[in-house]
Formats: sequence, C-alpha cells, structure tokens
Amino acid sequence: MPELPEVETTRIGIAPYVVGEKIKKIIVRDSRLRWPVPASLDDQLSGQLIRRLSRRAKYLLFQAENGCMLLHLGMSGSLRILMEETPPDKHDHVDICFEAGHRLRFRDPRRFGSVHWTMADPLKHPLLCHLGPEPLGDNFTGDSLFAKSRQRRQSIKTFIMDSRIVVGVGNIYASEALFAAGIHPKRKAGKVSWKRYGRLANAIKTVLKKAIRKGGTTLRDFLNGNGEPGYFRMELMVYDRAGEPCKVCNSIIRSERIGQRSAYYCPKCQR
Repeated sequence: MPELPEVETTRIGIAPYVVGEKIKKIIVRDSRLRWPVPASLDDQLSGQLIRRLSRRAKYLLFQAENGCMLLHLGMSGSLRILMEETPPDKHDHVDICFEAGHRLRFRDPRRFGSVHWTMADPLKHPLLCHLGPEPLGDNFTGDSLFAKSRQRRQSIKTFIMDSRIVVGVGNIYASEALFAAGIHPKRKAGKVSWKRYGRLANAIKTVLKKAIRKGGTTLRDFLNGNGEPGYFRMELMVYDRAGEPCKVCNSIIRSERIGQRSAYYCPKCQR
C-alpha cells in the first residue's frame, strides 16, 4: 500500500504537470472504486484551472477554481503523467486530460482508491476532519505524543499508526521509526516516557523525510508519478527482515502480529 512518503513523492512528481494547468475533460471509465466516482466530476472540473496540489495524510488535494478534488491511491493505486494519448489498460479507471495535451491517469487494480469532489473547505470533508496532525508539521512533537498517550494500554506501534493521533505513519515506517528510537513495538503507549516520546517523534520525522528523498519504498505495486520505483527499501533496518541479522548488533530480527499487522523489531536494540 502506498504510504505517506509514496503519496508525497507522487505529489512532488506530478505537481509540475498539474498546477497552473487547465482541465479539458475528465474521462471516467469505471466509477466503481471504494466509493463511486462522482457522476458530476467532468461537469465540475472541465474548464477549471488547478491552482494548487497539496496533501493531507494520504489524500491528494487538487484545488481548482470552484472546488477541490480529493484522491486516495488506496492499496494499489498509482498516478502517471502521459504526454500523449495512450490506450488504457484494464485497471486505468480515470484520466484527467489537460488543454496542454497531456493527461494524468489513475490506475487502481484493487479498487480501494477513491476520488471525491467538494465545493467546501476540503479539510472539513468527513474523510479528513477527524485526522491528527501531519508528522512533518510543527504541531507534531514528542510533547503532543506523550500527552495523548497517557492511560493508553494499546501497544506503542498501534498507537502511532492511529490516524487520529498522527497521520501517515503506516506499518513500514512505524516499524522503522520504533527501531530508530529503540522502543519495542509491544510496549504499552502509556508506559513510554516523555524523553523516549521525544526520540520517537524525531525518529518518525527523520524516517519519513529520508523515505521521501529516496522516492518511497518499493513494495508490491508502488510506482511514483514517473513510473519509477522508490529506493528506500534498500535501507530498511527491520521491516520485512525477519530472520536476518540486525544491521546494528547482529541479533536476529523478529516478527510478531500486533494489532492485526506484522511488526518487525530487534530484541536487543529495542526495549
């Protein structure tokens, strides 16, 4: 599944071809995604200029003149810029065609992605209004994590993957950040000290920024806006490395199910 670095990498890649461009038409080949693509999308966006492309959590926000299109890549979605008309494949569901001649194509084999339209403030949309702070923003700190964690009995890994606590920390980057902070993924969130939450917040920021610079992590279906894979996978310390030696202490990396997800950790480096 594309996580925050993959979505941010996609945003950075497609922004030069989208921002400041006028939409000619929207082609919806199949509206049956996680939620139906709005039937009025072409009427709403045709002739509109895209003024801004931003990201909230794992949603891309295409701000037009009269509203905003929200797009989520789901579990296997990708966006590609095509400079000339190219026959669509089976899973190419939506094309955003620009007057300049190029198009943005949304491909989603598993159909867990979604496209929405709103004329109101997109940050107040029902899918976004309940979300926690951005992990790379100034509002996300060790202090805020510590305050929210008091009396919490859930595991620290489940805690930081809760989008109401902080957005965009998916399974890969939760495992990597906990390793970097030296915290065992099964430790109860309410039992982690203020000092260690400071280290964890910094680790989350560092891991995500590094992943963005590397273009994300190539796992299954992810490709960036240019069709190129991310390269952060080659630098993973624990994720998907069960049975292999730790790159720091040489202990064997372990894997357990925590909150219905696989957690990877070093039994010596993480306490």
